[in-house]
Amino acid sequence: MSVKIRLQRHGSKKRPFYFIVAASTTAPRDGKFIEKLGTYNPLTIPATIRVNRERSLYWLDKGAQPTNTCRRILSFKGVLYMKHLMRGVTLGLFNEQEAMEKFEKWNGEHEELVARREEAHRKSKADKRHETMKESVRKIEEKNLARAAQAETADDADITDSAE
Repeated sequence: MSVKIRLQRHGSKKRPFYFIVAASTTAPRDGKFIEKLGTYNPLTIPATIRVNRERSLYWLDKGAQPTNTCRRILSFKGVLYMKHLMRGVTLGLFNEQEAMEKFEKWNGEHEELVARREEAHRKSKADKRHETMKESVRKIEEKNLARAAQAETADDADITDSAE
């Protein structure tokens, strides 16, 4: 039995939510699975990903093959980098403590990068909202000026009609 790490779709129509699971390749997409490894919610910005690194690493070591999307998710969360470091430990290139230090350094930099991207997204979203509000206020002011001008011309027309 070969094992794949893949996404199992949940959620309602047009509102997907996924479980990251280790499942037999013969099992249906949303059917029986061996173990739930985490969750993935693509609707939030940024996407919310929760993964059990230890169990994911365990299944990768046992030969489980991730699908393309799961490979990207595991890479983003550092599971594949940890697998790479553990391979270096087994080859004797460095010890496990050095591997954990490298991983912690990478993880700190990665979390900082993600936080900066999230902040930039929030800022751009706030800027867009501010620009939209400015545009709405400008349109309302133009309408009010147009109405005032129209009212003045109507008053002028009434004055000329009464003078005749």
